[in-house]
Amino acid sequence: MYPQFNEQFATAARQFADTAAQINRLTLENAQAVLGLQLSAIEDRAEATFAFWNEAAQVRDLDGMKAIAPKGVQIARENVERAVSTGQEAFGRTLKTHEAIAEIAKSQIEATAKATRENVEANVEKATKAAGKGAK
Repeated sequence: MYPQFNEQFATAARQFADTAAQINRLTLENAQAVLGLQLSAIEDRAEATFAFWNEAAQVRDLDGMKAIAPKGVQIARENVERAVSTGQEAFGRTLKTHEAIAEIAKSQIEATAKATRENVEANVEKATKAAGKGAK
């Protein structure tokens, strides 16, 4: 009885460790991709913003300020658009990762349920045979 229990426990522990490793790998890959995406967006928008501020620092009169104002608005608009699109893409990637994790969990639950059902059926069959022999 105990060796069978120990083997079942060891098998379950191995399956759990394998599943946890798969989920951790997916999570880390997603985090790396999202972080890279966000850093790329920050770098791109920072370069554009600093270029604008460099140009704005060269302005010495009101006419120059009037000329550069539309560019500042354009930079601000592009920054917001890039932030929104980056957020949407990060959300999409994270959603796909969560779907993959849910699929792994579903397959593990189904496999465990099947193994448990088979084990119970085998034990019932053994008990039925034992009871049949004992009644004779």
